[in-house]
Parts: sequence; C-alpha cells; structure tokens
Amino acid sequence: MSKNDHLSDDELSLFREAVQGSKKLQQDTIIHQPSKNFSDLQQQRKSLKEGKNEEFFFSDEFVPLLSEDGPIRYARDDVSKYEVKRLRRGVYVPDVFLDMHGMKQDEAKRELGSMIAYCLKENISCASVMHGIGKHILKQKVPLWLAQHPDVMAFHQAPLEFGGAGAILVLLSIPDR
Repeated sequence: MSKNDHLSDDELSLFREAVQGSKKLQQDTIIHQPSKNFSDLQQQRKSLKEGKNEEFFFSDEFVPLLSEDGPIRYARDDVSKYEVKRLRRGVYVPDVFLDMHGMKQDEAKRELGSMIAYCLKENISCASVMHGIGKHILKQKVPLWLAQHPDVMAFHQAPLEFGGAGAILVLLSIPDR
C-alpha cells in the first residue's frame, strides 16, 4: 500500500473492531550478531594452537637423564644415535640461530619455546641455540629444557663453526602436513 491509498470508513471501522481490546506492544531493540565464517573459526583455533606452542612450559624441577661425560648430547629413544653423530660432525646446518647472551632464565625459556614453535611452523629441522658460557646457568638449563620438549628429536654441543661449547645444535621433528 502506498500513502495515496486510503481506507474507506467501513474498512477503518472494521479494523478498529478487530483490534479492540488489544495492547500496544513495546518494541525492544534487538541487535543481531553477524554469524562467523568457518574460516574465521579456523584462524582462531590456529592462533590458539600457535600460542600454546610458543608458551610451552619448561619445568625447572624436571631433570632428564643426560650423559655427563663429554660434550652435552641427547637423543629421544626413537631416534638413532647416528643422528647425534651427524649433529656433532656438523652435517646438519642450522637455519635458525637463537642468541641467548644476556637473557635471564624466564626470558630464555620464553624465547626457546618461541624458536621451536617458529621452526615447526616454517618446517625448519635444525636450529642453533647460543647460550654462551658465562656463569654456566643457561649452559646447564638449556639442555634440560630442550629434553622436555616433545618435538626435539636430538641435540648436541655445536661444532666450532656454529658456536662450539657456547652453543647447542637442535634437531626437530617436523610433523607431516
């Protein structure tokens, strides 16, 4: 109906009889939330998962059984000792270097978790962690933290060209995508 269409008197009186006794409704304002796209939900889940990877909790109380003779080294039970030997010889060349010189323990833990998450995201299998020698605090803690992470396959003291006694080469398992 347009504004030019008018109701006749009979139609108007018929309408008033039909609605007689009814109450006027008070209109509430309802704001409809836009529905989220499926891709938005996937991005949120992915960002949450990445955030969890970066905030991997390294315990200071857990002490894994590492060999104390010779340079620091470690390999998971399902990893061949030959991989550790290849790390020692420098066959694996690190694509990422993390320099921890001057960091405090909590900063170093956070950066180590972020580096591992970055390597997994970018499909990088070998990284170098330069902890330095200094007071031996990070030199002692970094191997303990690395042994706790489920994606660390093996690590070994770096060869001289990658930092020697002040660095560790880390071999990471890259999940199939």
